[in-house]
Amino acid sequence: MVWWHYLLIGVACVLVLLIAVVLIRTACFKPRPNAKRDDSECKIDKERAVRTLGEMIKCKTISYVDKDREDRAEFDKFEALLPSLFPLVTSSCERIEVEGRAIVYKWKGKSSDKPSVLMAHYDVVPVEEDKWSKPAFDAIIEDGVMWGRGTLDTKVTLNGIMNAVETHIANGFVPQNDVYLAFGGDEEVNGTGAPSVVDYFEKNGIVPELVVDEGGGVVSNVFPGVKEPCGMIGIAEKGMLNVDFTVDTAGGHASAPPPKTSIGKLSQACVNIESKPFTFRLTEPAKQMFDTLGRRSTFVYRMIFANLWLFKGVLNMITKKSGGEMNALMRTTVAFTQMSGSKGINVLPPVASMRANLRLIEGDTMDSALEELVKKANDKDIKITKISGMNPSRISVVNCESYDKVASAVASTWRDALVSPYLMVQCSDCRHYGRITDKVYRFSAMDLTKAERGTIHGNDERIRLESIERATEFFTRLIYKL
Repeated sequence: MVWWHYLLIGVACVLVLLIAVVLIRTACFKPRPNAKRDDSECKIDKERAVRTLGEMIKCKTISYVDKDREDRAEFDKFEALLPSLFPLVTSSCERIEVEGRAIVYKWKGKSSDKPSVLMAHYDVVPVEEDKWSKPAFDAIIEDGVMWGRGTLDTKVTLNGIMNAVETHIANGFVPQNDVYLAFGGDEEVNGTGAPSVVDYFEKNGIVPELVVDEGGGVVSNVFPGVKEPCGMIGIAEKGMLNVDFTVDTAGGHASAPPPKTSIGKLSQACVNIESKPFTFRLTEPAKQMFDTLGRRSTFVYRMIFANLWLFKGVLNMITKKSGGEMNALMRTTVAFTQMSGSKGINVLPPVASMRANLRLIEGDTMDSALEELVKKANDKDIKITKISGMNPSRISVVNCESYDKVASAVASTWRDALVSPYLMVQCSDCRHYGRITDKVYRFSAMDLTKAERGTIHGNDERIRLESIERATEFFTRLIYKL
């Protein structure tokens, strides 16, 4: 037998061994028990929950970076509304004053050792009224749906928290530990409300044992091969970087253009950057999600997620080409959103610019991403500068009692849902709490369709009345555990 016969036999043996290892690992990659479920009845005042949210929606609490554009009276109206909607909360809980626009209550528990923070924000983004099917601030209810800006983002969460606490106080319930209700009024513009609350905690030596803010929800068809609805709890969030690309030239008449115009240079830089995606990174939140939901997927996907040491390259290729939510979980993303040039169609612009929004994954920072953009653009004539941003958040722990409390409340409220950690690709106020605790969880307490999610920050934002009730039920169940 010649030498290459032995080589072929050796290769065949290695291949058989590799296939055996893959199949054995796949067979062992079995589902783990879902979060603990409490099937006891949870009574809530459904009528009040719908009514109070409707009253909140009627407050036009639109926040702007330019404060002069805001209607301060609408924010004052919202604050003045809470005591009439939730008299027991406002009379039984201590109101804590902090710098910045935020409403903070302290609900005294039997102990102060392991305090919790329940968060939401009451400011909303602007609306284009003429593009809405119904008025954006009238809280119109039709066919089991309430229309209005803030119904999903996130007055429904604030409403659920306040209704749950109001009910518990009425029933004489006292939480085991202190509970803080922290509501920001400038989250949509990355304002100072939430950081001021964290400053207060830090100054007073308060270390939250659990923080819950907006983020994930109960969704379907979001994980390959999994048919059941999934209750996604964000244990971290990506960072953000807004970048400006500028080309300065002498301008001139469009009849005699240079070989490469400033718009052409920017366009080429855009193509260069989009054709070279950032590095694929398998972060801890993604690993946790794959290990939870991957075990409940179909055979082919289970094989991939059980053997990422072998198929990571395949996953990288798939996400790179498909883009979307799965790709955003795997790498820093770049979205070009704005471009400007000349005011005249026959004039070469003296200054041309474009802007991009990056979402940074763990392992990348604002500085490293900026350096990467310069390399990818590969044009010394383009000035690339940071406008604003923040680095990725701290990653919260999952193997602890705090996460289990949130997961159990999710499973008990949405009884057919699989509960899993994940990486939130948007930004929220709770990222600021990472400097004082590693138990920050992002869950918006709603089950939303893809169409409903698309109305957040968009036109015709609306919510099913059932979702208003479920949000209240979730916080009612969670508070029992605090």
